[in-house]
Amino acid sequence: MICGLDLESKVRLLTGASLWALPEEPRLGLHSVVTSDGPQGVRGTGETPGETGLLAPAPSAMAATWDAALAERLGGLFAQEARRKHVDVVLAPLVNLQRTPVAGRHFECLSEDPLLTGVLGAALVRGLQGNGVAACLKHFVANDSETDRTHYRSRVGARTLREVYLAPFERVLADAGPWSVMGAYSGVDDGVESAPMLEHHRLMTGVLKGEWSYDGTVISDWAATRTAAPSANAGLDLVMPGPDGPWGEALLEAVRHGTVDEAVIDDKVMRLMRLAARVGKLTAPWTHGGQPPQLPDAASPAAVGEADFAMLREVATRGTVLLRNERGLLPLDVGRLTRVALIGPNAVQPYLQGGGSAFVPAVRTVTFEDGLRAALPEPGGLTVHRGGSSRRHAPFIDPSRASAPDGIAQGVRADFIDRDGNIITSEVRCTGNWGGFGRVPDLAERVVLTSRVTLVEPGTHVLEFGCAGRFTVELDGQTIHTGDDDRGVELVLESSHSHPATHRHTVQVSGTPLKLDLRIDLRVVDGDGYGRFVTAHLRHQPPGPTVEQEIADAVDAARHADVAVVVIGTNEEVESEGWDRPGLALTDQQHRLVRAVNAVNPRTVVVVNAGAPVLLPWAQQVPALLWAWLPGQEAGHALADVLFGHAEPAGRLPWTLPARAEDVPVPDAIPVGGVVEYTEGIHIGYRAYDQAGIEPAFAFGHGLGWTTWSYDSAQAQELSVPASLPSPAGGDGLHISVNLTNTGTRQGHEVVQAYLESPGDGIDSAVRPLAAFTTLAVPAGETASATLMVPLRAFQTWNDQHHRWMNRSGRHRLRIGRSSRDLRLSLDIDVEEDGTTTIIRPGQLPT
Repeated sequence: MICGLDLESKVRLLTGASLWALPEEPRLGLHSVVTSDGPQGVRGTGETPGETGLLAPAPSAMAATWDAALAERLGGLFAQEARRKHVDVVLAPLVNLQRTPVAGRHFECLSEDPLLTGVLGAALVRGLQGNGVAACLKHFVANDSETDRTHYRSRVGARTLREVYLAPFERVLADAGPWSVMGAYSGVDDGVESAPMLEHHRLMTGVLKGEWSYDGTVISDWAATRTAAPSANAGLDLVMPGPDGPWGEALLEAVRHGTVDEAVIDDKVMRLMRLAARVGKLTAPWTHGGQPPQLPDAASPAAVGEADFAMLREVATRGTVLLRNERGLLPLDVGRLTRVALIGPNAVQPYLQGGGSAFVPAVRTVTFEDGLRAALPEPGGLTVHRGGSSRRHAPFIDPSRASAPDGIAQGVRADFIDRDGNIITSEVRCTGNWGGFGRVPDLAERVVLTSRVTLVEPGTHVLEFGCAGRFTVELDGQTIHTGDDDRGVELVLESSHSHPATHRHTVQVSGTPLKLDLRIDLRVVDGDGYGRFVTAHLRHQPPGPTVEQEIADAVDAARHADVAVVVIGTNEEVESEGWDRPGLALTDQQHRLVRAVNAVNPRTVVVVNAGAPVLLPWAQQVPALLWAWLPGQEAGHALADVLFGHAEPAGRLPWTLPARAEDVPVPDAIPVGGVVEYTEGIHIGYRAYDQAGIEPAFAFGHGLGWTTWSYDSAQAQELSVPASLPSPAGGDGLHISVNLTNTGTRQGHEVVQAYLESPGDGIDSAVRPLAAFTTLAVPAGETASATLMVPLRAFQTWNDQHHRWMNRSGRHRLRIGRSSRDLRLSLDIDVEEDGTTTIIRPGQLPT
């Protein structure tokens, strides 16, 4: 027994107490540990109505800085936010890899490369935990797509798993020691064991807790646990959310019948106590029902302010990638601009963050228009034109067009009805977006929404309805849409609750306004730990100008402007948790818009507002091209800083931008027979392009910045290590010094990148994987020395037969430069073994 706890009390601690909180136990001095979603900020627990937070750039934007020190500072800011919201564990960072560019959570991942992902992931963890807030590393492991994510299994060979998909997890564990790890929804078939991830004994207990000696807590992804004994024995420590779940009585029975050893339960409780101690939630015991001891540092940090905004602005500018800059168009001389045309669907409605669990209600948002107006000396010289809609769905209905049945209040009325047909309570919302967890009274079985919709403008109106679960939609007494989906939590896990399929209904209005009575009858959905909810979306598109008319207006504005800034990209319909994209194409309207504007204004700057790759068939025709990612709340200020030269777009691509759809190595993420085959093996991302000899639109690591560079020389230091030492995932390695000169007229940031070519020893190798990188700032005209550290693991391969890492002896070649395709220096490195020592040193000429 642990501190006198009986079995029932210990098992109770292993399932969450609520959606976000863990149970407390006075007899252990264990206070409730609180979790919250990340990784684009800290959302909070939802207990404070209307709570907002700092909205950072998406993780792919952070990764584009290639700057571990900046990532660590951002992790510290997240820790500050967590403490302000009384959160102890931030569910971040996500270190799954961008295996396919169509993955729905691509924006939420850091990179397609395991080393870049591991180094930056470790930095974020250090920033969080150095300030007393636990990171939760996720999603362990090979959880790289969203289609059928709760059921598929990734079939991936042991070597690929070790060298690619386990590698960032191992690196973060070695370099930063995260206090918790989240197990994935999906499963893994590694050729030895095939199981859901939370039941995969070989990977969770054998590798994570055994081989890697992990002493933290393994947490389930929310509602991912399906069994008691198999998941408990595999290494899962905590089921989330709670208070219900598959453990409880079933786990008690498993222990009583000897299926699960009680020592396994004790180990889980100790891990939870260790987590609580690390985040300051373990004190002296207290009496149940009594007053618990005061926790240290109970006071919340100060409210967010300008210093926090400046930090987010810095991350956004540093991560912006300058892909093209012909004739030195950028930066713009703001003093010479009198007319600026800001054009594009994302210029009018920026996409600041990806959809799903990463969503944070922002404390403020600075749109692209806001930022440019604030930076221009004559704000009135800025004109804004959408150039046509790029959206699949109509916007939510304007509240002024909908009124509750009493004819007074704007919006939609909801009546909550019990099983006997009685109205329990009612409320009116001034929006067409009706849903959200925790809003349905316990006794309600149905929710009936009613509203009177007024359509005024002559022409064709489109009403669009999106509902989840079992429902009926009636318009003026006629049934126009129904649904019969009786699933529960699965609607949450596949995001049907927030992005339901829609039905469109057209209405013709002549000269007289129409008033239509709307009634939507919804059965309440039981989402298990997520609570009971309903979902209904009411959208409306009034008659308006055609896409052709909007493009013509935008082109006319561009023709008369000193510069045209065209912002295109994705939106929440495209990039989100819960589903994968069908492809990489933008809407045809956006391509037409770019080409038309570029044709009339030779000073056209195209800005891509997207977290994941999209195809840009005109990329080599526009004079200036920026990738601005999903830039978070300071989007407008960051774009203005870059356009007008107040900050350098110092980013480098953390993934490969394909030139054509047919070039993409892994074009989809669709399971076949419940299995996702990792047939590409170790050749992920840029490695696959190198192997096939395919030229991308822009290479992994590419980015121009404001200046130019010469790479002058490189030297390596000899390294000797005992051959008997275990192979480290992190730690020290081979040190390389690179001398380079800023040959331009402005200070600049450079990301020095080193790629390693292995000996031709008959082992299937990546052509040139990333082996090391570093970031440094150098004044104009000056020479500096960059120090890179190539880890020992870069010179090794996983041997399936012997189940261990083995050195690849012989001559390696280190290629150093500005991207995976712009390599300026070469350095030969020899790896030798004499039985007791491994020697890694600069290549020696034969005698």
